[in-house]
Amino acid sequence: MNALLGKKLGMSRFFAADGAAIPVTLLQAGPNTIVQVKTREKDGYDAIQIGFGSKNEKAVTKPLLGHFRKGKVAPQARLSEVRVESLDGLDTGQVLGADLFHVGDKVAVTAYSKGLGFQGTVRRHGFHGGPKTHGQSDRWRAPGSIGQSSSPSRVFKGMRMSGRMGGRKTTVKNLLVFMVDPEKNVIAVRGAVPGKKNSYVRISKR
Repeated sequence: MNALLGKKLGMSRFFAADGAAIPVTLLQAGPNTIVQVKTREKDGYDAIQIGFGSKNEKAVTKPLLGHFRKGKVAPQARLSEVRVESLDGLDTGQVLGADLFHVGDKVAVTAYSKGLGFQGTVRRHGFHGGPKTHGQSDRWRAPGSIGQSSSPSRVFKGMRMSGRMGGRKTTVKNLLVFMVDPEKNVIAVRGAVPGKKNSYVRISKR
């Protein structure tokens, strides 16, 4: 078992012995409920499906509600599958918490980055913009020419241009676990993780 679902609670900081401020992100790691156990004999591989958060039965589709009832668990807000090497000691209805992690562990956090909407090339790609002199008062943040000459007479695929920014599934790896509170199911990892406060995250051991 090497992953849990949780939420991003926000950022804080710890102070080292020499007084240096260390930025950390607080994550709620669990409690996760095992909704389904998949076996090599029946499904071709060993894995468990974990759920996090609660959801009103009225907001759950009937097929998914039947899935929860089969596992004898309450409806969960988020589901995720975790492959395991052994299913020993794992069963439906079992609750997993932050004690899976320990101080000093390296983890990877996967979440959806903040959606920033339609952005220009300066913010989206770091373009410097045009010169501010010689009367170009309306070209400071313009991308400039994108076309080619008469050969090849087209715009190449992958051209960096304005467009939708953020809102993508992103993973940050090798984050150091600084603090673990098993009672509150909260861990602190060094650095920043994708997403806004209270957004769902998946925390995986490296």
